[in-house]
Amino acid sequence: MSTVADIHASAQGSAVPLVPALSPTDPLGDPFLRTRFALPARPRTYLRRQRLVDHLDQALRTPLTLLNGPAGAGKTLLAADWASGLGPPVAWVTLDGGGDHRPGVFWSYVLQALRACGAPASDAVGTPDNATRVGDRLLSSLAAELSVRDRPVLLVLDEYDRVTDTNVAEQLEFVLHHAGPGLRLVLVTRTEPLLPLHRHRAVGDLTEIRSAELAFTPEEAAALLELHGVDVPIQAARNLVDRTRGWAAGLSLSALAARESSDPEHYLKEFEADRSTVADFLLAEVLKGQTPQAQDLLLRVSALERFCPDLANALTGRIDAEPLLTGLHRQNAFVERLEHTWYQLHPLFAEILRAHLRVRLPGLEPELHRRAARWLRRHGHLPEALAHSAAADDWDLAAGALVDDLAIGRLFTGPGSHDLARLFSHMGPEARSPATDLVRAAHDLSRHDLDHGLARLHHVQEQLVGDARDVAAARLSCALLEALAARLAGCPPRVEKAAESAAGLRQEVPAHLLDKHPELTALLLTHVGSTLLWAGRFREARAVLTTVAGAPGEASTKAPREEAMGHLALLDYLNGWPGRAERKALAALPEADRPGSAQPSGSGIGRLVLAAVAVDRDELDRAQALIDETAALPLSTRDPVMAAGRALAAARLLMARGEMRAAVEAADPAVPAAVASPWATSREALVSSAAHLAEGRPDRATEVLRAVSVDQPVCAVEAASIQLAARRPATALDLLDSLHAEERTGPAVSVGAALVRARAADAAGDTATARKLLARALLDARRERLRRPFLDAGAWIRPLITAGPLHDLAAGWLTPAPPPRGERPGPQPPPAPLVAVELSARERDVLERLARMMSTEEIAADLCLSVNTVKTHLKSIYRKLAVNRRGEAVRRARGLRML
Repeated sequence: MSTVADIHASAQGSAVPLVPALSPTDPLGDPFLRTRFALPARPRTYLRRQRLVDHLDQALRTPLTLLNGPAGAGKTLLAADWASGLGPPVAWVTLDGGGDHRPGVFWSYVLQALRACGAPASDAVGTPDNATRVGDRLLSSLAAELSVRDRPVLLVLDEYDRVTDTNVAEQLEFVLHHAGPGLRLVLVTRTEPLLPLHRHRAVGDLTEIRSAELAFTPEEAAALLELHGVDVPIQAARNLVDRTRGWAAGLSLSALAARESSDPEHYLKEFEADRSTVADFLLAEVLKGQTPQAQDLLLRVSALERFCPDLANALTGRIDAEPLLTGLHRQNAFVERLEHTWYQLHPLFAEILRAHLRVRLPGLEPELHRRAARWLRRHGHLPEALAHSAAADDWDLAAGALVDDLAIGRLFTGPGSHDLARLFSHMGPEARSPATDLVRAAHDLSRHDLDHGLARLHHVQEQLVGDARDVAAARLSCALLEALAARLAGCPPRVEKAAESAAGLRQEVPAHLLDKHPELTALLLTHVGSTLLWAGRFREARAVLTTVAGAPGEASTKAPREEAMGHLALLDYLNGWPGRAERKALAALPEADRPGSAQPSGSGIGRLVLAAVAVDRDELDRAQALIDETAALPLSTRDPVMAAGRALAAARLLMARGEMRAAVEAADPAVPAAVASPWATSREALVSSAAHLAEGRPDRATEVLRAVSVDQPVCAVEAASIQLAARRPATALDLLDSLHAEERTGPAVSVGAALVRARAADAAGDTATARKLLARALLDARRERLRRPFLDAGAWIRPLITAGPLHDLAAGWLTPAPPPRGERPGPQPPPAPLVAVELSARERDVLERLARMMSTEEIAADLCLSVNTVKTHLKSIYRKLAVNRRGEAVRRARGLRML
């Protein structure tokens, strides 16, 4: 049997056999047209695509090859280009819509094609003499002669879709089967041929190239455009391929038009398909060849992105969509099958048909969208129903569908929330119904516009009073929005009332709607949990938020689950568990949204917790980066917990950098709330108190501490630290003793408390107790990598921690690690900062000028102080920094990050 290489080689080295003269007429008495036996000529702009040629080479190994694609897909030119590179015998027949569908005419053309290519049948085969039938003897003789050939005949039947007689298909299958290796049949067709393809496919006797493979790739499209004299970037070619789906005719016609444009790249991006030669081609080659019923169907479904027979029937008012769509798909009439019984139109064809629809049936398009919306809503396709309602400019229908389906939560969460919000942003003021007002209220509250949102919400609630219709879904939606408004207002009584109302309404709403929309419950509970957290009711908040965070992982509840986890992280942080807080905060971030990602998303509370933990670990640059990332998020300036979380993280970072005044300003969340938050108030008071202490006002510092809630262990410990620094040791120890011993406190509490007690013991001269307490603090802090408490402890800690067992406990994470045994220590880097020195504001002013190499007199003149006062400040700075000279003071201050 000949190989592919042999057949290709014969094109160069074989002599073409003598071709006998063609018979003058077919069985109808019409003369044979020689052009129908000739390979079509390839135009100058034809692009040879080697991947398809290589695939077609398989046709030489399989009895049957199918080239199946729509009009203009490039099937014929591909087959002709490939066949031209083969040696004889290659028989080509271009079929037409005349008598070729009759068996006698069909076989007479096949026999003439064989004779034309130099593989004539003998006289024993004969010639059909009747246009409507062919004798079995002719077919058997032909098959027998082909079966004994040394070299197979390649028979290409172009436009085979024109043959509609089942008898021809059966006869062709008979000859193909009995010819064996002597015949290789290639069918070029727009439709599925009436042959038992499944049998050939099952035994590997079929080579297939269909529409998807015929489509041009972006690289091929760019090469085709270049052949047409259009040179554009690959991205422009890629965009054109997306629009045309790689359809060959569409690409070529677009290239021809772009060549005449002054800006080809812009033309290819923006051209109006309905005003192009592409439209002329599709209307002539596809639409006009269909029956009136099929044309009407195509025009009407062009308004849809996808459709099924029942939906198409709803648009046409008939019941014939199923057979019509099946036929159109089988004909490759640019009707593409999706899953199950759903279809879509080729995008260019749909674009052209929509324009044609507006001309042939003006004013019908909005009604088609409205019919589609109602059908889609009845059959559970809500997003598409909303899109078509909007396209029909029927906002009452759209909003009613959203509310009745209990899908108001989809405006806040879920994969399509942004698209949904964008869709309803086009709703005009003329739409006035409870449903449209409810959607407007949701839109306002999603943007944290509490005043307008509540006004609209209360108006809707008034409209629903006494409504005879079933409005349970609308009332439950109102309860969700009430909970959100209460959260934004920081009002626990209102949020609890909304939750109670929602619990009652759930009994009135169909269970299948609740199961279909778990996001409503998740959002509601998140609002409740956040409000309880704001109010300092930590245990209740944790219980509610844990329920949300542990809910099944559905896409629609992803945002509230992440937000709930972020709030749980904040709870852990406020309770003194930074490690736990960090793990929960990381879990609250989307997988593709870890710290450092280019486009952060989500609520942002997880990042703020991570920033606060980073400050405690003295990772100040990381903390700043995390806070900066939240600036790109739609952070709420109205949500109390979010605002307080940002204030907490920013203030702690500024305090760590010694910018106390800026920290005081940052500590105030500046959010009006119905109920004051004990933890937010306490944190703000602690920052203010620390600032007063740093500026040398210990009495004012302790006075501010009255606003601190001692019920919160972390705050109580920080307050005790400030009291001790203000020389009130008894008050400080009383604060620590007031902590509930039965409650298991987190590392931040135990470390802070141990440091306060150690400092008190050291001040009382009890060095042994101080060392013991410091050892406990170092052990607890090392597990969590808590460096900040030691840096903020004060100068007293250095002598205790730089020698002996305590030095070993601190080495490597708090202080530099010692060199390996046996290795001589090299030049030592500056010691890691161990204390954040308590300089007054004026001392910091002097230190900054000292770093600028200003003399004592220059500093005095610059600060409007006497020289003696400056010298007093310098002595205090030297003492606090444990240095003796100016240069040492500056170096030490830089090491402590004070400059």
